[in-house]
Amino acid sequence: MNQESTTERVLRLLSLLQRRPTWTSAELADELGVTTRCIRRDVERLRILGYPVHATAGVGGGYQLGAGTRLPPLLLDDQEAIATAVSLRLASAGTVAGASEAALRALTKLDQVMPPRLRSEVRAVHGATDTLLGPGYEVDPELLAGLARSCRDTVRVRFRYAGRSGDEQLRTVEPIRMVTTGRRWYLMARDVDRDDWRTFRLDRMRELITTSWRFRIGDHPDPVEYVQRSVTASPYRHLARVRLHTDPEHARSLIPPQVGRIEDDHDGWCVLLAGGDSLDWIAVHLAMLDLELEILEPVELRDATAKLARRLAAIADSAATPRESRQP
Repeated sequence: MNQESTTERVLRLLSLLQRRPTWTSAELADELGVTTRCIRRDVERLRILGYPVHATAGVGGGYQLGAGTRLPPLLLDDQEAIATAVSLRLASAGTVAGASEAALRALTKLDQVMPPRLRSEVRAVHGATDTLLGPGYEVDPELLAGLARSCRDTVRVRFRYAGRSGDEQLRTVEPIRMVTTGRRWYLMARDVDRDDWRTFRLDRMRELITTSWRFRIGDHPDPVEYVQRSVTASPYRHLARVRLHTDPEHARSLIPPQVGRIEDDHDGWCVLLAGGDSLDWIAVHLAMLDLELEILEPVELRDATAKLARRLAAIADSAATPRESRQP
C-alpha cells in the first residue's frame, strides 16, 4: 500500500473518530475496509501526529478521540470549514479586547490550508458581505475568563465598578451568569452589601479579585430575563408600557431583546416595555412598528407621539406642495 493511500486512510479514520464518541476496532475496520491490525497501526500514526486517541479494552470498549495538551490540526468538512471561516470573520468585529486580532490570525491560518474551491467560496461570502454593527464596548479577556471561573466555582469576587456618573465603588458579589447582547457583556450577580440581585456591565469593571469565599447557589432570577429587564428599563430616564395588537412572537421578531421586553396580554395583544432617555426617540420607534398600539404609560409619551404626527404631517404637506407655489 503506497504512502498516499495510507495518508488518505488515516484522514478518513480521524474523520470517523470525530463523528461520534466511541468506535470499536471492528467497526472502524469495516468502515475503512481494512483489518483491525491496520486500524491499530493507523491509530498509532494519529497519536504521533498529536491526536490523543484513547483505547478501552473489554466488552463495550473501543477507540475514542480525547482532548490533548496541544491543538493538533483540525479535520473539517466543506460546510464546517465555511461556517468556521464566516464565524471567525464575524468574531473579528467582536467586543472582547484582542479577540479581533486572534480571530484574524486564525482566519489567515485557515485560509492557508483550505482547498482553492473552498477558499474561493469563503472569499465570495466575505466580499459580498458588510457587517452593520454599532459602537461596541471592549471587555478585557482576562476579566471575562476570571468571571467565568468564578461562576463555575461559585466563589465571591470583588471589583471596582464605575457607575453612570463615572464614580467608582468597590463591589463584592456572588456571580451567577454572564449574558451578552452582542454589543455589551453583563454579569448577573447577588450584591453582598446590598443583599439584592444586580446587573453589572463588564466594560465598567476593573481590578477583579477572586476570593476564597464559596457560596451556595439558591433560588435566583432567570439570568437572561433579569438582564433583559435591566437593560431595557433601569438605565433610562423614561420607561414606556405600550400595548401592541399582535402576538408576542411576532413582536419579538420586530423588537430586539436589548431594546424592549415583550409580555403576553390577551385577545391578540401583547405589552412592550422599553426604556429611553428621550420620549421623542421612543415615539419615533413606535411609529416605525406599523402596528395598532395603545400607550399605557407614561402619559407624556402620548404628547410626544402627537408632536411627531404634526411634524410628519407638516413634512408631507411641504413635499406635496410644488416649489413654485411656495414662492412669495
